[in-house]
Amino acid sequence: MRVRYVIPAFAAVAALLLTGCVDNSTTNPGSTESASTIAADPAAVALLPASLKDAGTLVIGTDAAYPPNEFKDNAGEPIGWGIELAKGISAKLGLTPKFQIASFDNIIPSITGGTVDIGESSFTDNLEREKQVDFVNYYNAGILWAAAAGSTIDPNNACGLTVAVQSNTVEDTDELPAKNEACIAAGKPKIDVLPYPSQDEATNAVVLGKADALSADSPVTLYAISKTEGKLEAAGESFDVAPYGITVNKGSELTKAVQVALQSMVDDGSYGKILDTWGVTDGGISKITINAAANG
Repeated sequence: MRVRYVIPAFAAVAALLLTGCVDNSTTNPGSTESASTIAADPAAVALLPASLKDAGTLVIGTDAAYPPNEFKDNAGEPIGWGIELAKGISAKLGLTPKFQIASFDNIIPSITGGTVDIGESSFTDNLEREKQVDFVNYYNAGILWAAAAGSTIDPNNACGLTVAVQSNTVEDTDELPAKNEACIAAGKPKIDVLPYPSQDEATNAVVLGKADALSADSPVTLYAISKTEGKLEAAGESFDVAPYGITVNKGSELTKAVQVALQSMVDDGSYGKILDTWGVTDGGISKITINAAANG
């Protein structure tokens, strides 16, 4: 399970310096496809469980701490291209979206526990997570490192470095543990991994010199670089491309309904317009699938 690790002194400094280091005061850049312009899709609506049709709302769990995918505007409301897609899914299903902001590690338990309908929080689809929930795959993202501008950090030669990540992301649970195993096997110093509750804090750790580099999903790293006024730059190229998925309770009728809703967004162009507005078109896909980790 997720282990939270925050250096107490740095946590206080980051809270004070967050605005000065990483300017995430950005509001919605103005998606050309608001939910009000996306029509319900009869085929998707027909697949909805009766309980959701009766409720008329879709409860969506999100961490809202991973810009530009999911984060908060100045009023504390969730925004980001992932949030826009979730609103579009709701519209296609003829439902009103209701966002439930929670810590990342509480979203899947909330889905399996029946208090949240779907999770939209940049979940990487992998076999371990597929044991608990189903994934409706909607995007391909790689891993991309960032480091101080002018540095020579190499993600393939990271033994002995300090690397910041957001807690319980695939970088925290898969990528860096695997790199550490390789370091140990080679008799080299381990990577000191610093997990933080939010991406802002992980980014600030590098800006403030508390970490040598950060590792995050490619759209997140590129956005973080853009908000640091030239203090950070990409370290190497993207690697380990993997699918993002909307999480749905295992075996639920809702899984197929979400797949049809998203495919309808792809087909009518609303999906592409959202990605284009947020500058993340490179990872877009043309066919919405289910459980890509298991099914290829």
